[in-house]
Amino acid sequence: MSAVIAIALAAILGAIIAIRGNLPFESDAEWMEEIIEHRHPAWEVPSLVMNFLGGGWFAYLLPLAIVIVLCVLRRFWSALFLAVASVASALVVQVLKSLVGRPRPEDMLVTSDFGSFPSGHSANAATLVVCLGIIVRRAWVWAAGVAYVVLMMVSRTYLGAHWVSDTVGGALIGIGAALIVWTPLARKLRLESSG
Repeated sequence: MSAVIAIALAAILGAIIAIRGNLPFESDAEWMEEIIEHRHPAWEVPSLVMNFLGGGWFAYLLPLAIVIVLCVLRRFWSALFLAVASVASALVVQVLKSLVGRPRPEDMLVTSDFGSFPSGHSANAATLVVCLGIIVRRAWVWAAGVAYVVLMMVSRTYLGAHWVSDTVGGALIGIGAALIVWTPLARKLRLESSG
């Protein structure tokens, strides 16, 4: 049920953005003003690293590499879970980008494709973290994962590629997609991890 709620919240957020004429929320604009005012070269390198990790070819290569490792470890249900969740998340992001059509902020430090809402980087990060948290089932994975998602979200706004609400929408989609795919596989994943 929480998976459906996460996806529904992202869709509602997207609908509100579209109805408002794709204008940033006041909190989006305030955050962006603060980010631009406090930009510093020392923060650009970590943000660009997060940009690389969460998008482009690496965003596809990382889950694929983990799927291959899981297959080598004979964790086939876990591999299937991660693969399907990653594809589902990416599809939902692309559909919402097309439907909402929100322009990106003007002060971008990177080149990005069309559609600011939702953040694909944030969705990719959240999907990966939820899947790995469920597969590995260790508190440190969840803690490191939450930090990774938050850093990804902050880096996307720092680089001016997204409004804060875009990153929230992306994270909700990633969480929701992973949980929706997990639901029918939960028993098999539990048996696989205990075997």
